[in-house]
Amino acid sequence: MQLVVLHLFVGVHLVCAGTHSLRYVYTAVSGISDFPEFTIVGLVDDQQFMYFDSNIKKAVPKTEWMRQSEGADYWDSQTQIGISAHQLFKINIQILEGRFNRSTGVHTVQVMYGCEFDDQTGETNGFRQEGYDGEDFVSLDLKEMRWISPVIQGFMTALKWNNNRALLESRKHYFNTVCIEWLKKYLEYGKSSLKKTVSPQVSLLQKSSSSPVTCHATGFYPSGVTISWMKNDQDHDEDVEVGELLPNEDGTFQKRSTIRITPEEWKKNKFSCVVEHQGKTMTANEIRTNPEHPQTADGNEEAEVQPCTSQSTRCTPSQRRTGAQVLTDEALTSQDALTLAVKDVAAGLREINESLNKLIALLGSHRSA
Repeated sequence: MQLVVLHLFVGVHLVCAGTHSLRYVYTAVSGISDFPEFTIVGLVDDQQFMYFDSNIKKAVPKTEWMRQSEGADYWDSQTQIGISAHQLFKINIQILEGRFNRSTGVHTVQVMYGCEFDDQTGETNGFRQEGYDGEDFVSLDLKEMRWISPVIQGFMTALKWNNNRALLESRKHYFNTVCIEWLKKYLEYGKSSLKKTVSPQVSLLQKSSSSPVTCHATGFYPSGVTISWMKNDQDHDEDVEVGELLPNEDGTFQKRSTIRITPEEWKKNKFSCVVEHQGKTMTANEIRTNPEHPQTADGNEEAEVQPCTSQSTRCTPSQRRTGAQVLTDEALTSQDALTLAVKDVAAGLREINESLNKLIALLGSHRSA
């Protein structure tokens, strides 16, 4: 079975130099017996720092710095938030099954929310996305101070929440003030870990001369990385597939980009993979290739990996060298659906990767049955 990696919605909030994020992911699942009905994962700069699920019924720290910084009162309050949210989501998922006329099978409900802070400019930002069964349902536009829904089933919910100005102001205060305060507090707790910089290990991988070439970066922290391809010193994005940002067990990240080019094109042109992370300059000795690909079948040299020396989004040829939010005030009734979506559990959910793989297998068996 092909491994499928889950991530939330269509976007991932990457942490760039100077920008920090606090993010919570709430996930509810129905129709699967050996998977927790409800989970909460909290992440600071994409590093998981807390976890709750409906099986253990307890919020627990996932980093040593969090374990040492907060006491029993904090974890008791997080546990109560998790227990209350679990009951709320159980009701919501039943309502959404009726709203979407999907009473049987496996269903998922998810919400992702949090905030970002740029410690260089002081700029802040909040975000909240909700969905159901892999489809965006409603999201909060903080600049416009309104809820937006891309589906008919969400119009009523968005309308009702938009008419509740007090709730909107409460949300604005949370994202602009409360969330930012907790983010700064967590950053202080984990400054020795969160402010570290680990450079990526970059490899070119190819099974044979006619196979796609993969530029693979792994072991880097923080998560913000750019992998791009160039053809004859010009940006090239044709026949390129960029993979998702994935977590490693040690808290670092990995990402890959694959290009499909014929051996004839390799021979006639110069292709290079450009990897950018925190301004790191890689040397030739740091670039690895798999033994099967020291050169192409026709003797042409392999594609070179060229990390950037600047922190800009794009690199020029000269630069190439080698606090959880309580959700009870948004409880759904039969007239008010909290509709959530999942295209994947966020990249930082290392603790539940094994369970997610089980979920994928079970989903596949349900579909094939």
